[in-house]
Amino acid sequence: MQRVIKSPLSRLLISRQLSCTALVKKSFVIKNNDDFMNKVMNSDVPVIVNFHAEWCDPCKILSPKLKEMVEPMENINLAVVDVENNAELVHTFEVKAVPAVLAVRNGLIVDKFVGLVDVDMIEKLIRNLTRTDAQ
Repeated sequence: MQRVIKSPLSRLLISRQLSCTALVKKSFVIKNNDDFMNKVMNSDVPVIVNFHAEWCDPCKILSPKLKEMVEPMENINLAVVDVENNAELVHTFEVKAVPAVLAVRNGLIVDKFVGLVDVDMIEKLIRNLTRTDAQ
C-alpha cells in the first residue's frame, strides 16, 4: 500500500515543480524546419521568434530581456532560432541581420523588428501580437 503525503511542504514542492515546468515550455529552441512549423506556425498561441547568434553581442542583451518579458505572460511563447544552425529558416524569413524578432499569430507575421531595441518597442510588438481583430 502506497502512502500519500499531503503535508504543506510536499504540496509546495509539487506546486513549484509544476510552475517551473510551465515556464520551461514558454521558451524553446527551434531545432529545424519541422520543429518551427509545429511549434510556431501551427501554434495555438502567439509566438515571438528570436533569430539570434551566439557571437552576436546585441543578441546577448536582447535574448534575456525577451525571455524576462514573455515568461510571465500566459498567452505568448518565445521561440529561439540560432541562425548558424537554421540556414533555411534564415533564408525563408529573409533575416539579413541579428537579432531579428518576428511576432507570429495564426501562422502569419504580424510585426517584426531588427536590432537591439528598447523595452517600449518590445512592448509594442507584444501588443500587436496579442491584439484581436475586434480591438
